[in-house]
Amino acid sequence: MEEYLCYKIMKISEFKNIIQSLKYIVFELPGGKRVPPHFHITEIGIIRKTYIDCGGDLRVENLINMQLWYSNDINHKIEPTKILKIIQNSEKLLKFQDEEIQIEYQQDTICKFNLEFKGDSTFKLIKTFTDCIDKESCNIIEKPRIRIKKNQTKCDPTSGCC
Repeated sequence: MEEYLCYKIMKISEFKNIIQSLKYIVFELPGGKRVPPHFHITEIGIIRKTYIDCGGDLRVENLINMQLWYSNDINHKIEPTKILKIIQNSEKLLKFQDEEIQIEYQQDTICKFNLEFKGDSTFKLIKTFTDCIDKESCNIIEKPRIRIKKNQTKCDPTSGCC
């Protein structure tokens, strides 16, 4: 079972503010493995998604998408100042607003991640999940998920697991 965590979705302005003071950037995948330090940014773009949700409402989302990639050229290390220049050029040409940032990175397939800054130059790539947007219209009643420790033989009535 996947564990769902709460976090604040990062906007491009926050990403830019953080990288301005960094000497290098580390992207950490879920599970702790790191994107190789000689990664390259192959594109920055705007993804506009216009759709009808299951409740019949029209929705529009705009995301700033940044794709990470690496090759066998281990001497190619992109610095935060170069990333900032790429973002600034993209802002001028694409005229995007302060939207949420999403990272694409190749794993078994192209995966999409949100970002969380851990400090010490490290951005954690956070898994994204599908979800029903209009649970009320779909009559979906979610029960809170409770994690029970293995080998737990007794249940404390105040713990919420009973």
